[in-house]
Amino acid sequence: MTTPAPGTPRILLVEDDEVIREATQLALERYGFPVETAADGLEGLERFRAAPPDLLLLDVMLPLLDGVGLCRRIREESRLPILMMSARTEPIDVISGLEAGADDYVVKPFEIAVLVARIRTVLRRTGFGPAATTATPGPAHAVRVIDDLEVDTDALEVRVAGRPVPLTPTELRLLLEFTAAPGVLMERQVLLERVWDYSWGADSRVVDVHVQRLRAKIGAARIETVRGFGYRLRRTL
Repeated sequence: MTTPAPGTPRILLVEDDEVIREATQLALERYGFPVETAADGLEGLERFRAAPPDLLLLDVMLPLLDGVGLCRRIREESRLPILMMSARTEPIDVISGLEAGADDYVVKPFEIAVLVARIRTVLRRTGFGPAATTATPGPAHAVRVIDDLEVDTDALEVRVAGRPVPLTPTELRLLLEFTAAPGVLMERQVLLERVWDYSWGADSRVVDVHVQRLRAKIGAARIETVRGFGYRLRRTL
């Protein structure tokens, strides 16, 4: 096992299949990640509360408390990045995990190099490691104001009608892209590249579900759907 470097992000892996759990743990440790494991959802919740990790790697199908339920419970307490694993690829299974608050998902079986790449991407865009910036040039001032929506790009705080709105790191990066160019059509593939760092044809449902979650927090009417293309932030309500 590779000795983790100081400051290396710690991973909590929650997986009920012992073979998959141990193999994934060993593989990730060879890449230098410190990994703690849990075999069911309730144990995962206990370990998370005892020592919050930097990233949660979570199977969907778990005993006692399933992955979707665990994801929801953790989202009530934390904004840490969550990557879900699932052998089920039906739209409802993928969407359920994302709607529960997961930042991304990976389909089993997977190559460990692919999993590591997804982990590093999620960590990078959620703020662990080199600071990420949006690719679209925005206003020179720190606070972007669109109607009663305020986004402080320095403090990374969002307010609607003066009320603070808590966002996950992925939701915040998505909103930064929209507020950098209000009224401009943002295609799904462009958002995948800028927010998720996916330069290949990834599943656009990730974008759709995160837009839905963002609408629920800042107001559904603010983000307009351009059918077949993507979304744009409305200049006025």
